[in-house]
Amino acid sequence: MSLAHVLLTSLLEKPSTGIDLARRFDRSMGFFWNATHQQIYRELSGMHQKGWISPIEEDSSNSRKKTYQVEQLGRTELASWMVEQSPPAQLREELMVRLRAEAQLGSNAVLPELERHLELHKEKLTVYQSIFAKDFADAKDEDRTLYIHKMILQLGIDLEIGWIKWLETIIPQLHKFEK
Repeated sequence: MSLAHVLLTSLLEKPSTGIDLARRFDRSMGFFWNATHQQIYRELSGMHQKGWISPIEEDSSNSRKKTYQVEQLGRTELASWMVEQSPPAQLREELMVRLRAEAQLGSNAVLPELERHLELHKEKLTVYQSIFAKDFADAKDEDRTLYIHKMILQLGIDLEIGWIKWLETIIPQLHKFEK
């Protein structure tokens, strides 16, 4: 997946400026795809050159902000990408490599990092659960778009619960090995 596909999806949801996209990344897409503001602006420029997006004409032409919308070429690109096959995501987690090193060195030096990760996953779970309560608690599964968004968020919740459960299992056991 490329940043362009993420941006096309976001722009289909709502035409936006670069700064609006960056803010939305911080609140939603950023939970599963990271991009800096500079990367977003660079990608928007490339997508505009390819004819995938275009700026919407603003009433006040003295504004430097450009609100982008998806053009037919962008829709075609996104539709083609959407049906491509991709392998399931591979766990690429630096913490797992540190833990493997820990198994060999036997120092339990990674325990503080595991405990920090536990707190971070708990915080993220709280964020996800509050979004779920605000946006989907009373939602009926009749609106296809809302249902898909709800299920993506539910997967995030389930993954955080899985991480928390795993960390709450391994941390006490590693403490036992210290004794």
